[in-house]
Amino acid sequence: MILASSLFLITLLFIIWQPKGLQIGTTAVIGAIIALLLGVVSFNDVIAVTNIVWDATLAFIGIIILSMVLDEIGFFEWAAIKMAKLSGGSGNKMFVYILLLGALVAAFFANDGAALILTPILLAKMKYLKMKPLPIFAFLMAGGFIGDSASNPLVISNLTNIVTADYFHIGFSEYAKHMLLPNLLSIVTSIAVLWFYFRKDIPLKVDVALLPEASSVIKNQTMFKLSWIFLGFLMVGYFVGDLYHLPISLFALGGALIFLAIANHYKAVKPIMTIKAAPWQVVWFSIGLYIVVYGLKNAGLTQMVALWIENLSHQGEVVSVVGTGFLSAIMSSIMNNMPTIMIMDIAIDHLGYAGHEALVYANILGSNLGPKMTPIGSLATLLWLHVLAQKGVKIGWGEYMKVGLVITPPVLLVALLGLT
Repeated sequence: MILASSLFLITLLFIIWQPKGLQIGTTAVIGAIIALLLGVVSFNDVIAVTNIVWDATLAFIGIIILSMVLDEIGFFEWAAIKMAKLSGGSGNKMFVYILLLGALVAAFFANDGAALILTPILLAKMKYLKMKPLPIFAFLMAGGFIGDSASNPLVISNLTNIVTADYFHIGFSEYAKHMLLPNLLSIVTSIAVLWFYFRKDIPLKVDVALLPEASSVIKNQTMFKLSWIFLGFLMVGYFVGDLYHLPISLFALGGALIFLAIANHYKAVKPIMTIKAAPWQVVWFSIGLYIVVYGLKNAGLTQMVALWIENLSHQGEVVSVVGTGFLSAIMSSIMNNMPTIMIMDIAIDHLGYAGHEALVYANILGSNLGPKMTPIGSLATLLWLHVLAQKGVKIGWGEYMKVGLVITPPVLLVALLGLT
């Protein structure tokens, strides 16, 4: 346990630190290789991990490629301007509408897509509107929070969702049915809590006339119109694939590549550049880190966590669901939600899926919302901070946690109660 824990902590430290530009995927793979050499995991473990994460990882890459093509077309910038103008110049309405946009982007293009694509657009528009630093901070923090808190409704909304759905063989429709109410409550509570926390920093009036017309940012009208039709067909594809038990990556990645080919036909993108720019490091990050985490499983951590969850399960449904969700949240905030989701999935599996379905969904809610308490909690938050730093906006850990530790618990509690 000491060896496995030390290796995990050192790997996680280098993933967060990224010395001399060392990328997260490279670090995770190095950690996995060391785990193999030290005997913390075996080659059979590597195969087991790959079987668990391959579909989720490829689906995630597909979702990001699709998001990048839509971004090239001007799809998200158009949506951001539309939402801003819809506010009619009211700062409070704009705050709410921007959060609703973030929730929609997170639902259909994953929380990481919201962090990578929507964040720079929102920052640019707020500077265009000549907002002061405090309102900019409020909008950015709120936008970053909603990206994770609203990433629960669909299997494709978060990498953790896909991993868990694959692990427990949960269908697309079944997942959506269970998460509809908790996600709705999470969004409503997030907006209410965020507005209350930042209400003094939100400007009463914003001069939306400074923004360009939404139609002016669309770079290819044909592709823009086709986008709506394609996204509709893709969503239908997810449900059809569910009926035939097809891997979700078949539609997410396959659909993204088809959309990329169509965009290339209409000269809307340069496919080679888009594929090169895709976050391939996430592939190595997912597989590598999960292999390192599997070493913790071999050392007995999952059995220990399973015992905690079993004790909670004897306390009644509400206590077991809320307790499991907060256990997942605390672990995610300390050790990142990617390893947490696997450890918790394996631990819950020890109890048996039948009769403990609610705990599976509680784990997802905890792993998606809990990371917002610390900057290291999720890959999406790390990407979000990286994107902001590139744009000259630096948010310190203390500054971040001051907001995250206050806002996250009440939102998570309401979402978990909705699950019961």
